Amino acid sequence: MSALTNPDVTAAVLAEALPYIRRFWGRVVVVKYGGNAMDDDESLPQFAQDIALMRSVGLHPVVVHGGGPQIGDLMARLGKTPEFRDGLRVTDAETLDIARMVLVGKVNRDIVSAINVHVPMAVGLSGEDAGLIRATARQADLGFVGDVEAVDAGILHKLLAQELIPVVATIASDRSGQAYNINADTAAAEVASALGAEKLVFLTNVKGVLADPDDPDSLVNRVTVGEVEKMMIDGTLSGGMIPKMEACVTAVRQGVNRAHIIDGRVPHALLLEFFTDQGVGTMVEP
Repeated sequence: MSALTNPDVTAAVLAEALPYIRRFWGRVVVVKYGGNAMDDDESLPQFAQDIALMRSVGLHPVVVHGGGPQIGDLMARLGKTPEFRDGLRVTDAETLDIARMVLVGKVNRDIVSAINVHVPMAVGLSGEDAGLIRATARQADLGFVGDVEAVDAGILHKLLAQELIPVVATIASDRSGQAYNINADTAAAEVASALGAEKLVFLTNVKGVLADPDDPDSLVNRVTVGEVEKMMIDGTLSGGMIPKMEACVTAVRQGVNRAHIIDGRVPHALLLEFFTDQGVGTMVEP
């Protein structure tokens, strides 16, 4: 008999989850779901199942998502060559339209639909809706790439009070109504801070923080904000991990209890992180 069909193992797993369900009951958790975590046909359905189960056992998940690879795919199909500066996509008016179409019209709808297969509670919106995320231009040569100026979480509080699951696309607008594409990691951190979330979780396509970048078995399970800052200085962190860890540090400093980097390629990674003793990935704490 396999572990999956062994009733004793199943009972043990459920018993292990119970204290975590009690601890997180009624708490808000923000999950950043990146485009890189949606790289196969199974990822989104499993993610949707996890979010639905979390809501069903009393947590209040808020999903914030990007979609960089999907934007790049549509640009390629339209014959438009992406341009990057310091890792940021140069976003002219045409690229902004593409980003809005992909993030708000495609990725957001796919996530909402997948969650609603299990519980009809997901509602899609973007940072432009109800003044949720107000943006400012980052720098002129990047075009319509924005920074988060402020988050008004009122619309999210209203949706959560109605037992719904907000799914937020990271397109925001400035005071004049001009739209901007916002880094999804940064947006997730600011949304989590504005909500006073219990946890902020980044689902990505890496295991977490590695003590030795060349050793995939050197996963760091727990790290403090101070230790993260040292890793940034000594070069332990590099590439795409830097903005994610910066976002974790920002969120924890602004009142989020814990922030996590976990591998979205692991089946049901969210459930393992929230409801088991061992968890997965890297947790950032004060």
